[in-house]
Amino acid sequence: MDRAKQRVQSRGRIRERIRRKVTGTGERPRLAVFKSLKHVYAQIIDDASGNTIASASTREKDAGSKGANAAAAKAVGVLIAKKAKDKGITRVVFDRGGYLYHGNIKALADAARENGLEF
Repeated sequence: MDRAKQRVQSRGRIRERIRRKVTGTGERPRLAVFKSLKHVYAQIIDDASGNTIASASTREKDAGSKGANAAAAKAVGVLIAKKAKDKGITRVVFDRGGYLYHGNIKALADAARENGLEF
């Protein structure tokens, strides 16, 4: 098995382990993060009802920054915090999606915290 496939499977196991512990409720939904090679995505999810409350990504026109770098992740963090506040959400549970809390993931989380989300 090549190294890339191993990394994907390893992240999948970590992601499953995190999801067993982290669930979003109506009053405290889950902020889920996904990153690809080209883009960064964030969703606020109510797991109790199975609904996505808000989402943001670098693919949106108003994201400000394009790509999958720390600046783009920061822009997505600001955007998701703004959309959450518009829906009346201030407290969330952070789901790092199996990624290390470092680099893009940390930049997104810090930007969301600076713009009013609590986690």
